[in-house]
Formats: sequence, C-alpha cells, structure tokens
Amino acid sequence: MAKSKSPVPSDRAPSLQRFSLEDLAPFTREGMFAKSASLDFHLFYVGRDDVHGILKYLLSRAQTSLYLNMYGYDDEELNAECMRCALDSSITTIITLDKCQAGGKHEKAIVDSDVAKDPVAFNSHFVIGQSATHQITHTKGGVLDGRVGFEGSTNWSAAGEGTFVAKGRPGGPGYKAQNNTLAVFTDADTIARFTAELVAEHLPARGPGLRADAAKRS
Repeated sequence: MAKSKSPVPSDRAPSLQRFSLEDLAPFTREGMFAKSASLDFHLFYVGRDDVHGILKYLLSRAQTSLYLNMYGYDDEELNAECMRCALDSSITTIITLDKCQAGGKHEKAIVDSDVAKDPVAFNSHFVIGQSATHQITHTKGGVLDGRVGFEGSTNWSAAGEGTFVAKGRPGGPGYKAQNNTLAVFTDADTIARFTAELVAEHLPARGPGLRADAAKRS
C-alpha cells in the first residue's frame, strides 16, 4: 500500500483545534452536561453513554498526531481511523498493543502492513509487546493532536464499548455492555504527562523491534 499524499482539507473531518468537551454532550444519555460540569474532564459510562461514538468522533478528527496504548483491540471502525493516521505521513502515529493479543486479526494486519515494514517513511511506529517488567501493557488510552486525551477501562470490542446502539442510544435486542468507563480530558498538564507516559510505555515494549519481527514474516 502506498503512502498517502497530503489530503485535501475538505476531505477531512473537523479538526480538534477548537474542540471542547461540550462537543461530546450529544453522546450522553441526557444529551447535555450540567452547568457545574468540568471544562477539562468528563467521565463516560459504557452501557449508559455512546462510548463507541465518542471514540470514533475523536479519532476521526486526529490530524497531527496519535499516541495510543490499547489492551483489547478489536473494533473495525476505530482500527480504520488508526490506520488512516498511520498511512498519512503528516500524522505522527505511535501505537502500543499487548503481546498476548498479537494473534488477533487487527494486530496481525498491522504487523504485516507496509507501515510496520517502513516506519520512518510513514512516520508511524507500532509495537506489540509487554511492559518494562514483562507484564501485560494494560493502558487503554491515547492522546490526539496534543490536545485531547482519553483513558479508562474501556477496551475496543463490541461488549467493551457497548457498540450496539438503538436509535442513537445504548440498548435494543442483543445489546451487550461491560461495566467500563472512559475519561476524556483536555487540561494541558495531564495531556503532557500522559503523552510522556505513552512514549515511555512504547519504548520497552519494542524489545528487538517490530520491524525485525515483520521482516521475519516476509
């Protein structure tokens, strides 16, 4: 797959440059936040709020950088947004996934992709590994464009996000939802500290390097 050229601005979703948490109010059961709600932090609940919709909304607007560590990575739509970032060399993309889930179809597709084989050209770096102490890498969050962060117990799966949404709200026949939360935050200090942590988690997880592992498969 060839590296994409600079996309036409009109083809992109609105950016995160003027994002505010109020933009996510329609994804809640109430459709609004209380007047006393924080301007830089809000907590959403799987099974109550449209958490999948929130994640897709945020990821689709990333235009300059995506830093992500995810344990439980099994969502076609969210994976498509991550790969959109990875294939656009103008977007710095750093993604860390856990080694014990390397057999999943999305993880395998990433390892076998052109992006993994030539990370410098794509300005994208993937790793499927472990924590610095050889435990699972269990963080479930990311930072987008250096402006918006998210983290919580929500893994990227149908039950993890509660993705079956009827008439714009969770529920309906066959709906399943784990007890998970998703925090979204915008304060600069937390964004800076979380970005540094995501990089710190990515480096030891690399081990001998994903590129070397990908080369063995070719």
